[in-house]
Amino acid sequence: MRTSHFSLSQWLISLVALTTLTLAALAAEPGIPMRNGSETTASDQHPASVLFFPVYTSNSTAPATENARISITNTGPTEIGIHLFFIDGASCAPADAQLCLTPNQTTAFLASNFDPGTTGYILAVAVSPVTGWPVPYNYLIGDEYVKFASGHTANLGAQGIMGRAVPALDPTASNATLRFDSLEYDRLPAVVAVDSLPSRVDGNDTLLVVNRVSGNYSNGADPIGVLFGLLYNDAETSASYQLNSSQCQFRFSFSNAVPRTTPRFTNFVGGGRVGWTKMYSTSGTVPLIGASINYNPASTASSTAFDSGHNFHVLRLVPSSSIVIPVFPPNCGFSN
Repeated sequence: MRTSHFSLSQWLISLVALTTLTLAALAAEPGIPMRNGSETTASDQHPASVLFFPVYTSNSTAPATENARISITNTGPTEIGIHLFFIDGASCAPADAQLCLTPNQTTAFLASNFDPGTTGYILAVAVSPVTGWPVPYNYLIGDEYVKFASGHTANLGAQGIMGRAVPALDPTASNATLRFDSLEYDRLPAVVAVDSLPSRVDGNDTLLVVNRVSGNYSNGADPIGVLFGLLYNDAETSASYQLNSSQCQFRFSFSNAVPRTTPRFTNFVGGGRVGWTKMYSTSGTVPLIGASINYNPASTASSTAFDSGHNFHVLRLVPSSSIVIPVFPPNCGFSN
């Protein structure tokens, strides 16, 4: 009996220690947990008041090889204005435009027609068709087809953020602050993940696009800074890495060179194997969104080779973040 009692006690001690270790590991990551789904965040599966398109691009001289087609749909019952912000991923400089959609109307446009020769991400905000002030209008959906000259192609859903209660209209203000705190708009991701990184040994080239979505979009978006990441292989072994970017969008192919891991990626995730990764800012709770796009030149000839992409998964949330946008009437011409 003593032996059994001792074994049970040891098992309980081990369980407590494991639980403590697990909680400590979670606590080391910034942000707050998803609360078992009780709180919504960026998702390409629900209508929303704010949409993020994680990447757009176009080649001004050869748009047939590199371009993006953006689509936005108003699924709601009333007219709505949409303020678009095209954020240059390298300079973080914004350029904006406005759209007006009637009930159940959809629109699509090419990046080469709106912002040729630029690569970055797009923010779309539902605004009053009369005043241009942000409004909670959770009826917008969108997606994009994007293709790069490198061969990377994907159909990505727009990441929607639901609006709850935006600030009261200030007719004298030239700017409005979008607060992503679950009170005005839903919170933004702090820890993001890519659930599938196929081996480069098998001819895969996985492009990761990381965006920091904060700042004053009258002047420019905030730079990414330093990111910390963990790479796991299918044997549950992990390797850490760091990335550093002064840009607001960082694009890289997961390889032996970027990010630098020990051992290198092709040794860590060998032929026929797969890994996954998660990352977050070392500067605390910084809002991140993005996508991964895989290209394999053998995809049309091999049953084990595939192309396409998807948005990052969200693991933890930024408690509060904001984006400042300029405000002016969209001149929709609607009667109300």
